[in-house]
Amino acid sequence: MIPPATFALFVTASLALVLIPGPNHLYITARGLAQGRAAGLASAFGVEAGTLVHIAAAAAGLSYVISRSATLFAVIKWAGVAYLVYLGVRAFTGKDAHAGRPEPQPLRKVFLEGMLVNVLNPKVALFFLAFLPHFVDPGAGSPALQMAVFGLTLLLLGLISDLVYAVAAGALGRRLDRAARTLRYVSGVVYLALGVATAFAGRK
Repeated sequence: MIPPATFALFVTASLALVLIPGPNHLYITARGLAQGRAAGLASAFGVEAGTLVHIAAAAAGLSYVISRSATLFAVIKWAGVAYLVYLGVRAFTGKDAHAGRPEPQPLRKVFLEGMLVNVLNPKVALFFLAFLPHFVDPGAGSPALQMAVFGLTLLLLGLISDLVYAVAAGALGRRLDRAARTLRYVSGVVYLALGVATAFAGRK
């Protein structure tokens, strides 16, 4: 059983992390601005569904393998870059790129895109490997189970933060409906910027 003091320390550290705006927040905000609150919420749940994959990988030790394999890290990294660039280019060149508000995409597709954006980010996998083990107590039971508990706790806190961004972006997007084309371009810039940031991110 995880000591209460350790768990409390973990929650405190996790809250500090999720309160800092990061790439996931930017992605969710871009989605909410471009397509409204429902899409923002769908992307938030998609992103955290991707986090589940990273939690499972960390608990199974796959994050360690990624951190030790330059080839595997590069493959996942550039797949993520390519996907983010694709989303950005599509925002500028899609069939409705010059229309007003973009044609709404099915929420299932929005969810899957959010999941892929997170799954294809090797930095998230390495983050779990670097952050979670510090709180694992070898004398408190299965390390893998402890990693899973810590990961799910971080996921829950992150989801709450993501939902706040999604709702706020959705509300702002409705108010700025007349500037829909600009919002679409803003979304495209965010996707491309995230792709560039991922491309230049080192393994450290």
